[in-house]
Amino acid sequence: MSNRSRVLVPEAKEALNKFKMESSREVGVSLKEGYNGDLTSREAGSVGGQMVKKMIESYEKNL
Repeated sequence: MSNRSRVLVPEAKEALNKFKMESSREVGVSLKEGYNGDLTSREAGSVGGQMVKKMIESYEKNL
């Protein structure tokens, strides 16, 4: 496993996967459990971007 995909808190892995699936549904990208290497860069980026957007909104809400 590379350093980029290593989960620093193993107990959070399930929550991160749930968050990723929820974000993918919101942007209309169909993810499956496990390997999703067939996604385009645009699709993968939109999921990651949605996740970051939601994390920033949550942080700002809790300031």
